[in-house]
Amino acid sequence: MKLTNWSYTRRYNIKAQFDAFPNSVVLFRRIKDYYFVYTVNWSIQDPVVTKQVLEEMEWLLNKDLGTEDAYRHRKVFRD
Repeated sequence: MKLTNWSYTRRYNIKAQFDAFPNSVVLFRRIKDYYFVYTVNWSIQDPVVTKQVLEEMEWLLNKDLGTEDAYRHRKVFRD
């Protein structure tokens, strides 16, 4: 999957689209120093979005924005 397009929206959210889901818009919100999926405006023309796909979307966006270190070290992965 590839990140095809992203842009900032009001209040520093990010709207993004991915090649595997071309008709769906994914909204990301910032938490601390990284972004996570807030909502998916899913289109019935696209495949179903799974949890693994959501995590891949988060990784791709954070990598593109240069926040992958903060994403990788978030609380979920701490010991």
